[in-house]
Amino acid sequence: MAYRRTIAAGASEDRLTRLIEERLKPGADKEKIDGRIWDLFGEEWCVMFTDLAGFSRGVEKFGIIHFLQTIVEAERLLIPIIGEHDGILLKIEGDSFLVIFRKTRKAIQCSLSMHDVLKRYNETKPDEEKILLCIGLGYGRMLRVGDADVFSSEVNAASKLGEDIAKAWDILVTEAVFEECKGAPGLKFEVLGDAPAGTKKAYRVVEG
Repeated sequence: MAYRRTIAAGASEDRLTRLIEERLKPGADKEKIDGRIWDLFGEEWCVMFTDLAGFSRGVEKFGIIHFLQTIVEAERLLIPIIGEHDGILLKIEGDSFLVIFRKTRKAIQCSLSMHDVLKRYNETKPDEEKILLCIGLGYGRMLRVGDADVFSSEVNAASKLGEDIAKAWDILVTEAVFEECKGAPGLKFEVLGDAPAGTKKAYRVVEG
């Protein structure tokens, strides 16, 4: 199966690259090519970016090996939760996950479960070994290239929310996620003062 997945991802990337190359040619009908790209790769997903709060500062204080241990522990604890909530882990870069979900509600439930598991884990750990998680979520039509990556303004906004704006234990979402989930039983949001490029408004999950 691994070999077949490699072929699928490679074929998708190759097809996208060829279409982009066509788009670059003088006189290319960009609108038509864009339509072909969206027909081939356009899908609706909720995208999650996770990040470990204070990671860079901690590396300076405790050393990289200590925080490689932290990353391994985070993966051990969190990856099973992603599967339980029907998420697809596309990639891990450093201390960050990129995950996609078909349903926004499952993405939020997964986020809350991740926080619950880590808070229980942290109860018996010294401060330097605690794992502090930040999460950003976006939702909408995006280009999914095999199981390699996703691209859209919602992806960019979710990345900014999760990796740059969120603080420890924050679950920050774009306006599109909020619109999909507002009114859901048990869920409450508060609007943020500023929103990153890619979304008009951003919100914090304050109860779930």
